[in-house]
Amino acid sequence: MGKRIPIVEKILSANDRLATQNRARLEQAGVVALNLMASPGAGKTSLIEHTIRGLHGELRLAVVDGDVATSIDADRAAAAGARAVQINTGGECHLDAVMLQGALNELPLEEIDLLIVENVGNLICPASFQLGTHKSVLIASVPEGDDKPYKYPGMYRGVEALVINKIDLLPYVSFDMDYFRRGVEVLNPGLVTFPLSCRTGEGLQAWLAWVRDLVAGVRAKRDA
Repeated sequence: MGKRIPIVEKILSANDRLATQNRARLEQAGVVALNLMASPGAGKTSLIEHTIRGLHGELRLAVVDGDVATSIDADRAAAAGARAVQINTGGECHLDAVMLQGALNELPLEEIDLLIVENVGNLICPASFQLGTHKSVLIASVPEGDDKPYKYPGMYRGVEALVINKIDLLPYVSFDMDYFRRGVEVLNPGLVTFPLSCRTGEGLQAWLAWVRDLVAGVRAKRDA
């Protein structure tokens, strides 16, 4: 066990160096990037589809989809109108900076304003691997239960925004929003949060406004 810890630290350190290179490459090309993380079925791909359609004509979008197998999610992103690259991890439970670096090589970055990275569905591993994106976003969903911040503190502690999806199901499932929010607040005080429903559209405009402001803010900082 004593040898394992230094090995893990070395892997993470190497990953962080590559993530820094990815960030520099994105910023040089003027691309703002989001890392979307969630458990399977929380609604990552649905939110991406709504984001693509909601920002159509305003921002040029691309999507990098990470999954253990298949290109289903990338196909959905492409059908919604974005450039899409699929990363099949071959069993790995997360994306890392090396994988994103390879995906960036397949994209015309100078023709992209916003890059959305859909990480592998998992509430543990993705939290440990930086990619070089500007913001990390966690998507929680009502059917998952209100105890997830307490069970997966590392994930909730390390993100800059939280989406609570499927709020249209609140009348039908046991989910205590106050209990959930208290758990989040302890781990990540003041975390910007977007309760919404990809099915009904409720709350989506606030999410889209945040994405627009993020892109504008990064550009303004770059051009200052």
